[in-house]
Amino acid sequence: MADPIESESRKLLGRLREALAESSAGQARLDRITQLIASSMQTEVCSIYLFRDEETLELCATEGLKPDAVHQTRMRLGEGLVGRVARTGKVINTADAPATKGFRYMPETGEEVYSSFCGVPIQRLGERLGVLVVQSKEARVFFEDEVYALEVVAMVLAEMTELGAFVGEGEALRARHTLPVMFRGSVGQEGVAEGYVWLHEPRVVIANPIADDPEIETKRLREAVDKLRMSVDDMLSSVSNETADKDQREVMEAYRMFANSRSWLRRMEEDIAAGLSAEAAVEKEQSAARTRMSQVPDAYLRERLHDLDDLSNRLLRILTGQGRDTGAALPDKAILVARNIGPAELLDYGRERLQGIVLEQGSVGSHAAIVARAWAIPLIIHAAKVATEALNGDHVMVDGDQGLVHLRPDDTVVAAFRDKIAMQAKAQERYSGLKSLPAQTKCGAVVALHMNAGLIADLPSLENSGAEGVGLFRTELQFLIRSKVPRRGELAAIYTRVLDAAKGKPVVFRTLDIGSDKVLPYMKREDEPNPALGWRAIRVGLDKPGVMRMQLQALIRATKGRPLTVMFPFVAQFDEFKQAREHVFSELEREKKLGHVLPETVRVGAMLETPSLAFAPRQFFEMADFISIGGNDLKQFFFAADRENERVRRRYDTLNVSYLTFIEKIVERCAETSTPVSFCGEDAGRPIEALCFAAMGLRALSMRPASIGPVKHLLRRVDLTEAKKMIDASRESGVQSVRGDVMEWLRTKVDRA
Repeated sequence: MADPIESESRKLLGRLREALAESSAGQARLDRITQLIASSMQTEVCSIYLFRDEETLELCATEGLKPDAVHQTRMRLGEGLVGRVARTGKVINTADAPATKGFRYMPETGEEVYSSFCGVPIQRLGERLGVLVVQSKEARVFFEDEVYALEVVAMVLAEMTELGAFVGEGEALRARHTLPVMFRGSVGQEGVAEGYVWLHEPRVVIANPIADDPEIETKRLREAVDKLRMSVDDMLSSVSNETADKDQREVMEAYRMFANSRSWLRRMEEDIAAGLSAEAAVEKEQSAARTRMSQVPDAYLRERLHDLDDLSNRLLRILTGQGRDTGAALPDKAILVARNIGPAELLDYGRERLQGIVLEQGSVGSHAAIVARAWAIPLIIHAAKVATEALNGDHVMVDGDQGLVHLRPDDTVVAAFRDKIAMQAKAQERYSGLKSLPAQTKCGAVVALHMNAGLIADLPSLENSGAEGVGLFRTELQFLIRSKVPRRGELAAIYTRVLDAAKGKPVVFRTLDIGSDKVLPYMKREDEPNPALGWRAIRVGLDKPGVMRMQLQALIRATKGRPLTVMFPFVAQFDEFKQAREHVFSELEREKKLGHVLPETVRVGAMLETPSLAFAPRQFFEMADFISIGGNDLKQFFFAADRENERVRRRYDTLNVSYLTFIEKIVERCAETSTPVSFCGEDAGRPIEALCFAAMGLRALSMRPASIGPVKHLLRRVDLTEAKKMIDASRESGVQSVRGDVMEWLRTKVDRA
């Protein structure tokens, strides 16, 4: 870039800073800025459009268009050239605006006399804030240097908008981060919570985006980049020394390549030369990377752009000194808000400190979801832009039943939400009276209700919830939260504490269920087109017998003479179960020879999560000491509907006639060999589903602790014989799901009883 252009750009930014420093109101400040830009760019028109809401842009200031159009001209996202710039995040630079695709004529603005148009997005970290436009009567395309100067100015406007520099008394210029906002995400874990935002990664604030001395700013940037590169080298050295995993090292090498990218540094130095501070230059490049990230369909390229985004965050924190530890104290009733979070970081917060979790990313099977279920707190995933909009301390209400987040809610929402919380609390009080009573139906059938767990901290719920035991203890969490494979002694100590806390109640330990969406930090990531159907769970254990043997040894030693119950996940065929079972008895024999105390009894079972296992030979059902139907995976494979995909997973009902009939057939096969069978998963904890499962013959269900009360409450009020007759009649009628008939039966026959 030539020095004269750079100098002019810096002069313009200097004038803008003077205008921003004036004590004028927000509207006057905006008006002054459009005048300065139009004068500097030698155009007749400069206009600033800002978002009024997510879908609507509003003309908030102009030099050259009719003044009466300000705060009157609005357009939808994607509408007209301005709307296209906002939607795509890309510059539109044309000499003949009326002839350009998408042009929309706004008669109230008087813009019909202006031919040239250059629109630049105003955005911050991928968030759309508005559009900066210059127009002229002369038909010409703006030079590359002119467009670049506008992009630099737009960066400053984005920072000033974020800091509230344009806030005025008018409704159109209200301060950001003050209005009520509702986010619609996906349910990661049910439940409701009210509290106050705690950002996992607080927003970096850039108080002065305009620099006085480019040489000083360039020096600051280079020194910060040097520190960044050294920290990346240290991470790479640590990974190499601890694990020597080739694939993980390659990932870190790619990370280092970005940190050492000359083009990345050069672009930021050019931004500084144009007048930005070092921090603003980094954020300008980060915003551009996030915009590209949102538009790239290739998963690998998105991952690499995410690496660049993470590096930018680290660089910003080095420059500003603003780390995660801001000195603020975690508020009471904290709701954790983050783009994403790993299990170890989440566990560091502790169950007692958090009321709920809201993530921009994540999945229903992610590490965070596993921990949230274990803690029985609501989790919302896919809440787009919530971490950008929320501020620490903001009042927030999380509806994990509906997948909604109400940020800074108004009084009407607060009242309705608190009514819902009060009703649920009242219901829980009613359920607490059933804690010591069995889940015995009116016809005399008794259904054993067990709880799912994954942390030692979950075990107090065993007594408080009235659960009869732990139907599923997820052992993978102890592997996920470590940077390297845990030692056998460590695992044995953990499993011993679990059995101690259970106080004699049965505990079913599920062996390591990793792969798919649960990838260990130190495990080689397999490049699989469909991980859910790939190398996971028992397949990993059988292929890596050393890890399985180590875990089995830890479980055997943990019992100290007490009963041991082991369950293998994701068994798809009889031979897999036979091989895994042989490992158990081989380790028992080895422990006996070593003189170690053996378990009092040993039961070995399988999770039935694949339809194929339901049709296994009779010998499988005879050999298995018990079977647990893994409902979460079984349902997605039965319906061929990915449970991570909102478009398809909600299309298929658990009470679908085909699925219920399949469950019934599994129960019948188990009955032929007197093999105990249970149902484990989220659906087991939904009262209506639990009723239908019991009507299909299941006499054991395992669920999250908070669901035991509601399920027991309903089961004690129904006659399963009548329920089965009603369900059979519904199935014979040809309906796709029995849900409607079950709901009507409960309303007319049970609620009145």
